[in-house]
Formats: sequence, structure tokens, C-alpha cells
Amino acid sequence: MPNADQNLQRVLDRTIVAVIRSESPELLVDVAEALLAGGVEVMEVTFTVPRAARVIEKVADKLGSRVLLGAGTVLDPETARAAFLAGAEFIVSPAVNVDVIQMCRRYSKLCMPGAFTPTEVVAAWQAGADIVKIFPSDLVGPKYLKLLHGPLPQVRLMPTGGVNLDTAAEFLAAGACALGVGSSLVDQKALAAGDLKKIESLARQFVAKVAEYRAGRRA
Repeated sequence: MPNADQNLQRVLDRTIVAVIRSESPELLVDVAEALLAGGVEVMEVTFTVPRAARVIEKVADKLGSRVLLGAGTVLDPETARAAFLAGAEFIVSPAVNVDVIQMCRRYSKLCMPGAFTPTEVVAAWQAGADIVKIFPSDLVGPKYLKLLHGPLPQVRLMPTGGVNLDTAAEFLAAGACALGVGSSLVDQKALAAGDLKKIESLARQFVAKVAEYRAGRRA
């Protein structure tokens, strides 16, 4: 089984972290398969989804090591542990909770707490975060991420909110190590219609955007 360092490297290599949420959990295993078919391997099921732990368990059983599966919207260590037992390899949170970070350390899992201000970012990093989620990034955009990255180049930053096909390259250029992508990838209209081909197509487009950005950096 890959360790936390290997899983972190997988996140950094793959870059796209898909955020899967829905009021109806029935389709979400199929959504995970569609994302994987489109080339997105790293995904989180949020705990706003009814019976989220069960969804995580089903995805883990079906897709195994082909995906790196995490749990999102984790607010307390008890939920983090339940997610690990269901098969999650990383935790994403909208805020900094030191107890959650310590639970991740205890089980050698990745932790990506959410922060917004420089003080919150540093607090999360000092507490042991592997990546700090900058949330909500749709309020401030890539420019704010660049301003954070300037004095804090050692902190791995992942914007979440406002990341779409038009802004993905801008966020990467601003210093993002990964991109948390929600409704612009797991499109809610497509989800409601059961249009998994649309989600697979969007996944391919996001993967292509990252590859295009990296190719441009090497040129």
C-alpha cells in the first residue's frame, strides 16, 4: 500500500483533485468511474453527501488503487477516522482543525485543511498540513494565491472554488501545487441528467489543460 509521501506525490503529479458532491449518492460511484475514464485519478467525496462513508467504501471497493480517494468537508477527527475506515487516503476540510490534522498524522494519511488568510495558512502548515486548501478561492482568484505564494513559497497551496477551464492555468502559474475542482468538473446538471459522458469529457479537458500548461513551462 502506498504511504503518505507517495500519495502526496500522486496528488502533485496528477494536479486535479475532483470534488464529488450531490444530494443523491446513488450515481456517485459511476461518477468516480467517469472521472477516472477521463484521466482524473484523485477525488474526494464530501461529507455533505448523504451516507458519504458508504459512498467512499463503494468507490474504494470498485476502483481500488486506480484512484486516490479522499473525504471532503471533514469537520472533526471522528469523521476523519470514519472516512479512513471506509477507504479514504486523504482528508480535505473547509477550515483548520488541529485535531483533524493530528488524526491524519496518527493514521499516516494526507491532510488538506482549508484556510484563507495568511495567518490561517501558516497555522495549518505549522500544525502539519500536507497541502493547504485556499478556500473560497472564487472570491479572490489567482492574484490572491500569487500574493500568498510570494512570502510563503514553502507552503503547498491548492485553490478550491473558482477553478475552471478558463482559470486553471492562471492558478497554476500563480503557484498552485494542485487544483480543487468542483462543479465545473462534476457538473450538477450533467449529474442530475445522468450524463456521465459529459463528466468524462470535462475530466479529459481539465487533464489536457494541466498538460498544456506544463508543456508550455518546459518550452
